[in-house]
Amino acid sequence: MAEKITVKTRISDTTLRDGEQAPGVVFSTGEKLEIAENLARTGVDEIEAGIPAMGEPAFSQIKQLVRLNLPSTLVSWCRARKEDIHLASACGTPGVHISFPVSPILLQTFNKDRIWILEQMEDCILTAKQYFDQVSLGAQDATRTDAEFLKTFAGRAMGLGVNRICLADTVGCAHPAMVMAMVADLLKAKPGLELSFHGHNDLGMATANAVSAAQAGAKTLSLTVNGLGERAGNAALEEAAAALAGIPGMGTSLDLSRLTRLSRMVARASGRDIHGSKPVVGKGVFCHESGIHCSGLLKDPGSYQPFDPEMVGQEKMRLVTGFHSGLAGIRHALESRGIAIDRPRGEKLLSLVRETALANKKNLSSKELVELYSRL
Repeated sequence: MAEKITVKTRISDTTLRDGEQAPGVVFSTGEKLEIAENLARTGVDEIEAGIPAMGEPAFSQIKQLVRLNLPSTLVSWCRARKEDIHLASACGTPGVHISFPVSPILLQTFNKDRIWILEQMEDCILTAKQYFDQVSLGAQDATRTDAEFLKTFAGRAMGLGVNRICLADTVGCAHPAMVMAMVADLLKAKPGLELSFHGHNDLGMATANAVSAAQAGAKTLSLTVNGLGERAGNAALEEAAAALAGIPGMGTSLDLSRLTRLSRMVARASGRDIHGSKPVVGKGVFCHESGIHCSGLLKDPGSYQPFDPEMVGQEKMRLVTGFHSGLAGIRHALESRGIAIDRPRGEKLLSLVRETALANKKNLSSKELVELYSRL
């Protein structure tokens, strides 16, 4: 993994806001406080606390989050309405994020036009700057609007003193090359612009898009723990953080060793189990059966693993016995039980292992392996 970080990407976590918008997910007040505390301990720079305009209990929950005095900056999320901003100001978060629909399809859906955006932007920003230290603007559905209007949107916002603009791939239709080009083009056209990226996972590219945005110059990524969110979810915090840590010169302020703990806590609170093969935090992602892989891993764990599992708070790699096992894996499993086996008997045992695994369609336990050995 990379050692020296020259570009530190800020992490804005939106698990409590966009993550909770996943159908059927509702966090209690206690769960929200626990999640926020764990996000802060993990080193998240910013936390989207919720949407004040949703009324009670959302309004009350945000105020309770503020009272935690966390080291992470808390942000209220608002629609492009002054009344939303006034409500957010009463919550006491130091930051506010104001979202504008910018694509033709969303503007038509909301019966708005681009003139409305530019006029409403001025009203909203001037109002927000009266109450908040940090004001950011969201370009909702930015990946489905034209580049020239994005430049107009960004230029107007910069002129009004906005701290940051977030480009949102709202329906997850973008791909990495497209995101890199969009970010690079905007930064070239508007020097000094600070960009964030928020991606959805409808085509399975949210993490790749987020990392690509950071590589192209976006200073902040909007992510959720476990990729929790609407439809196919959002770019996953744990995946993006681990990926950035593996790019020379890039990284985050996160304590990566806390990622698995954080992931499992959010999984419990959301009622969404973590799939065993979920990248970075899944229980099976450092579990190996293939004979070729196990043989290589026993010589050098880096041969078939991109990073040390302990780096992200996982347990050490685990070699299991099954249909795809090889002689090296069998010998290793027996040696852990204090049993040595020569090659001829090992080959016979391997045949028995494969027959048993095929018949039962599952891996063998350590006890079952020893029982097969005793039959030789």
